[in-house]
Amino acid sequence: MKIDNAQLAAFAMVVREGSFEAAARKLHVTPSAVSQRIKLLEERLGQVLIRRATPCQATDAGKTLVRYTEELALLESEMLGTLGGADTTLQAPLRMPIAVNADSLESWFFAVFDAMPTEPAISFDLRVEDQDHSAALLREGTVMAAVSASPTPIQGCTVEPLGVMRYLAVSSPAYVARHFPAGVDAATLASAPMLRFNLKDALQQQFIARFTTDALQPPTHMVPSVHGFVALAQRGLGWGMVPEHFALPAIAAGDLVEIAPGHHLDVPLHWHRWRLGSQALHALTSAVRVVARDALRQDAREITGRLPSADEGRPSAA
Repeated sequence: MKIDNAQLAAFAMVVREGSFEAAARKLHVTPSAVSQRIKLLEERLGQVLIRRATPCQATDAGKTLVRYTEELALLESEMLGTLGGADTTLQAPLRMPIAVNADSLESWFFAVFDAMPTEPAISFDLRVEDQDHSAALLREGTVMAAVSASPTPIQGCTVEPLGVMRYLAVSSPAYVARHFPAGVDAATLASAPMLRFNLKDALQQQFIARFTTDALQPPTHMVPSVHGFVALAQRGLGWGMVPEHFALPAIAAGDLVEIAPGHHLDVPLHWHRWRLGSQALHALTSAVRVVARDALRQDAREITGRLPSADEGRPSAA
């Protein structure tokens, strides 16, 4: 069964843009034309592919088709770029959606774009997602590559270790003197205000778990900003797990201190990418590999999640 390319393009654009109207503008056709193409595609496949909502989303059946359409678009764009010719409209930038956790994006991943070759031209679509959840976007075909805490290969993808991101539990010196005057234990952790990036952020609870098996629910401030998280820790609003990339300079300046020196969380990071013969994906993977080698801890035992010695505590469950 042959699928019409115009119908596939309409489907992919609706999922990408979130509405039939926005997809129509991108494709330079009318919304009714987009709707008709989607209807014909759904009839041909015998499945509802798009959930008509705000924004429009792919159904479970549609998610199966998303990856195929993105792979086809990438390979077609690379092929047209290789052919070149007088018609420059054939050489539009390659679209490459990537999922990266906020801490990596703000600390080391930006350097990846400096390491990328200037050709072919690439239009990056960055999705900020927690390192424990980005793998789901790969399974759905929403992104082509992702930084993830999971070492488990995803069907149709390759995976390789990048290194370890170390997190320190920190706050201001005044905060620690006020809330942890005699050290960290279950009682002080239960009452001391805590910072949390978002509802998916489990690092603080993982740190608490090394001191008590009780399910503590301390007062919590939600701070969905990497730099805001660090700034509010420096101001003593609460304690939180901060990447050492940000924590160490602030500790050296006296703006932050560890609430429990000698204890930390190590999160091994991995690079997942589609198993696809794309030169652009190969170039991106090479750049990520080079930058991560310099930016992340590279102790092989840490990357595989070894059990730490008694003075180090246990590794993150990420």
